[in-house]
Amino acid sequence: MSSFRYIGKKRRTKEDPRFVSGRGRYVADIALPGMKHVALVASPHASARIVSIDAKPALALPGVLTVLTGEEFCTGTDSLVTGVDAPKLTRYALAKDVVRYAGEWVAAVVADTRALAEDAAERVEVEYEPLPHVIEAEKAMQPGAPLVHPAHGSNVILHKKFVWGPVDEVFAKAQHRLVFRATWGRSSTVPIETFGVAAQWDPGTEILDVWASIQMPKYPDQVAKALRLPGNGVRVHYDVDVGGSYGVKRGLKHTVLVGYLAKKLGVPLRFIEDRLENLRGGDMQGPDRFFDMQVAFDSDGTIRAWKIRAVDDVGAYAGRAPFQLGKPITAICGPYQIPAVEYDATSVLTNKTPQEAVRGFGQSPTNFAMERTIDRVAAFLKMDRFDLRKKNLIRKDQFPYTIPSGSSYDSGDYHAVLDKALAAIDYPALVAARDAARKAGRLAGIGVSTCLEPSGGNSAFEVLLNPKNETTTWMDSCLVRVDLAGSVTGVMNTSSSGQGHESLVSTVIGEVLERDPATVRVVRADSLSALPSNSPVGSRMAIMLGGAAAGAAEKIKETLVAIAAHNFECAPEDLEYRGGDVSLKGAPERKLTWDQLIEIAHRKFHKMPPGVEPGLQAKFVWEVPTGGTLPTPEGRVQMYPCYSFEAHLVYVEIDPDTGKPELGKYVCGHDCGVMINPDIVHGMTYGGIAHGIGAALYEKFSYTEDGQLAAGTFMDYLLPSAMEVPPLSIVDHCTPSPLTTFGQKGSGEAGYLGAPAAIANAVNDALAPLGAAIDTLPMSHLAIWNAIQASRHPERSEGSPPPRS
Repeated sequence: MSSFRYIGKKRRTKEDPRFVSGRGRYVADIALPGMKHVALVASPHASARIVSIDAKPALALPGVLTVLTGEEFCTGTDSLVTGVDAPKLTRYALAKDVVRYAGEWVAAVVADTRALAEDAAERVEVEYEPLPHVIEAEKAMQPGAPLVHPAHGSNVILHKKFVWGPVDEVFAKAQHRLVFRATWGRSSTVPIETFGVAAQWDPGTEILDVWASIQMPKYPDQVAKALRLPGNGVRVHYDVDVGGSYGVKRGLKHTVLVGYLAKKLGVPLRFIEDRLENLRGGDMQGPDRFFDMQVAFDSDGTIRAWKIRAVDDVGAYAGRAPFQLGKPITAICGPYQIPAVEYDATSVLTNKTPQEAVRGFGQSPTNFAMERTIDRVAAFLKMDRFDLRKKNLIRKDQFPYTIPSGSSYDSGDYHAVLDKALAAIDYPALVAARDAARKAGRLAGIGVSTCLEPSGGNSAFEVLLNPKNETTTWMDSCLVRVDLAGSVTGVMNTSSSGQGHESLVSTVIGEVLERDPATVRVVRADSLSALPSNSPVGSRMAIMLGGAAAGAAEKIKETLVAIAAHNFECAPEDLEYRGGDVSLKGAPERKLTWDQLIEIAHRKFHKMPPGVEPGLQAKFVWEVPTGGTLPTPEGRVQMYPCYSFEAHLVYVEIDPDTGKPELGKYVCGHDCGVMINPDIVHGMTYGGIAHGIGAALYEKFSYTEDGQLAAGTFMDYLLPSAMEVPPLSIVDHCTPSPLTTFGQKGSGEAGYLGAPAAIANAVNDALAPLGAAIDTLPMSHLAIWNAIQASRHPERSEGSPPPRS
């Protein structure tokens, strides 16, 4: 880190001034002249046939422009894209003929104000004929279950089974085997800002302008496709701040609906979800998954193989949700040396709100299942959990390390990070505190998880799960220009939802050009005037946008050196670049300053080298390192280029009378390579741990038997507050990646990928003296209390049978 001027150094982020002073610009701040507003009519049924819709009472209200139903909308637009191969499964913003989940949009009302549109929506009269429904994945897969999409012919939208290595042979020879089920409850990220979109159609240019609270790849392309517009008929303005996302800000159906209405009515429109619309029908709920885990191991703790059966309930429609079963393949062994793996992945449709991408894209649930497996093996062998992990962790001298599924881990020192975390939390003292608490009659436990954060998001999981999709690049880009005054500007083509992209780009450009990042301005172009980007998903922007910005800045530097070489009549190798000035090696007094070089580039063409364009700007498009290949017939492929590592340690005490857990000390050992901005990395890690606490202990989208969302408000969908998040300590370690420009890896999903597993292991360590165990998240106070009561009164227990072993 000391070799860098600006990278890794503590400095204020470029975004701070406008956010701290309340000068952010969000979708709700977009006020277009004559703008109208949209409200929705939602289905109260999990499954029903739409018999009739009477909009006359709504249209009778003054100030109501129109009421749009699925009959017209589905005729005038194309279905949204389904990522997997399911051509008969269509997905529109408004239901036509049939509704498939409670909260699905049936009609859209446009009025002068949002309040008036809501009043009118209440007057739309819809007659339904209820139909059979199914809300549990296992029941949905059974013969005779109600079909969510009869045209598809099944409730299974994806089923892939991969076998890497001699799995059955290893299981047959292993000394021990364990089998159990781990369940991840449906939760999400619930940012402060709900999704919002504003749109305006210009009939003169035939361009639809869009301002939206988004975080997703290929957004303008998919909007244009659904609206039957050419790709250059949609202009997305990326200079809109996003008030939190963590993966869920997709909003395709919202945008297509608003875009269609704006074009139809010829007026600008805006739709901002209220909280119920967001929770119930906004396509923002996350994985809803159970794992049937099998592990083969020897008496000395060597893990020989495991089998993972993952079944994910994606809800009533599927966009990219099934792909959340694909990303875990890139780290299907976790950080461990496991030579043989079987992975059986199934994505199932039910009559629930559709699932969308959530932070980690399916990796955190898989980490939870794998880390519960490690703790269960340790308990079975009566072996120390840390010794078991250290025995099976990949050693630093084994990198790059290729796992059975074909992905190669770039670098790491997992043992060092775990040891640092143990030292930081003072593990012997923590054990003493736990044992003292137990002697005093309290339930206390220590949790650990060691897991990976795949980063540098690639498209390989799409190809692996859908062979008809041959996408092999997920490039990103940046443009750097230097104006006549010598000021440097970086241009990117993506939205940002708190990841600090402006700080990232300015720091990287400043590092390469040796100019103070505070003087580098960073702007966002719109989708019609900027270079390609695949957006901030998959912990990729430090790697991809950072690499692209560095590449463009290097081109600028090369041009400056070429100008100097031409004027000094020497080879570029004879020159030194320092702080923007270029001088002869050994003769520093012979130099051209930054200002002189800039003036030549812009005004003195007679001093420019032959073949070099005047002006000073450069673009760079970077492909994912190690990307660009298709899977082998056996399903092996390099998915993500870089792998960050986390070791979580947490102490918990549980009130034996109420089941309430209280988190105490919490340490996260973290290695994401070279940190561009440590404060940003730490901030994302803190937030990720808080997010993980919610998934582990509080957050769940519960449904009633009749398919109603029972957690549509924050009274029922519980979020951790500052009272539930303990003091957090992050211990940094740096193992640079050999694949990236500065050695950086991703960190946008940090904290969240290991926190739920560590907390689950802590709770189970606390319950272990009672002989109780919980393998279902969230571990609510009631679930913990029930486990305690069942251990005390087994004759009255109506719980699940114990895991098989």
